[in-house]
Amino acid sequence: MKYYSRKLIKPGDLNANNSLFGGALLRWIDEEAGIYAMTKLKTQKVVTKYISEIDFVSSAKQGDIIEIGLEFLAIGRTSITFRCAVRNIISKKIIIKIDKIVFVKVDDQERPAPHHLTKEDILKDAVT
Repeated sequence: MKYYSRKLIKPGDLNANNSLFGGALLRWIDEEAGIYAMTKLKTQKVVTKYISEIDFVSSAKQGDIIEIGLEFLAIGRTSITFRCAVRNIISKKIIIKIDKIVFVKVDDQERPAPHHLTKEDILKDAVT
């Protein structure tokens, strides 16, 4: 798992229990995963297709710094699949785990479009 971005938990990110609001965290994950899919598929035309069961393992509080990690799992004809983990950057305690996130490349009419990449293409692209 490679960790790509960090977030500081601020007052506006909290729920009524004064811990990180799950919706804010999922928005950050979807954004980071979308960027990851765009860089791997070499296009900005991707959409979220599927997010598997979300496992909220622990909470985060105001002032915590978290980091979002993604790991490539598979490539399909139009899709890319990876897993996600978010952890506290200081304690390394896992906050959330998602086993599978799928993004699909789309054409101008929002229909799935082939990306013409292989697993080897994705794995050799170590820059992103």
